This record gives sequence, C-alpha cells and structure tokens, in this order.
Amino acid sequence: MALAAVLLAIPIIALMWVPSYSKEAPELWGFPFFFWYQFLWVFICSALTFAAYRLTLSARGLTSHKVGEDR
Repeated sequence: MALAAVLLAIPIIALMWVPSYSKEAPELWGFPFFFWYQFLWVFICSALTFAAYRLTLSARGLTSHKVGEDR
C-alpha cells in the first residue's frame, strides 16, 4: 500500500515543482515545453493511477473488482 501512495504522489510532486517546466524551450511541433509537458503528464498520471489501483487490489487479495460478491 505504501508503494501505491508513492505512485500517486509522484505526479503531485512533479507538477508542484513549477521551475522544472516553466520554460518555452524545447518546442515540440510548435508547442512550448510547458504545454506538451503538462499534456504528457495526463498519460503518466493515468498509468500511475492504474498501477496504484492494481497494487491495491493485489494487496487486498483481489484479482478484479467484483461488486456484490462475497470475498
């Protein structure tokens, strides 16, 4: 469960550290670094959230989310 918390904290810490991405260069397809870096984190956050979810399920001894069934 601690690893799941670390996975969820990574994007929060990375995006709160504004000086690391508050710049215009390098550009990607004409977009300043700030914009494509923020957009990249949408996908990274999704992957980290899914990984934390799967870790939480495995820590509880579940293989999938089953609503209404006894464990």
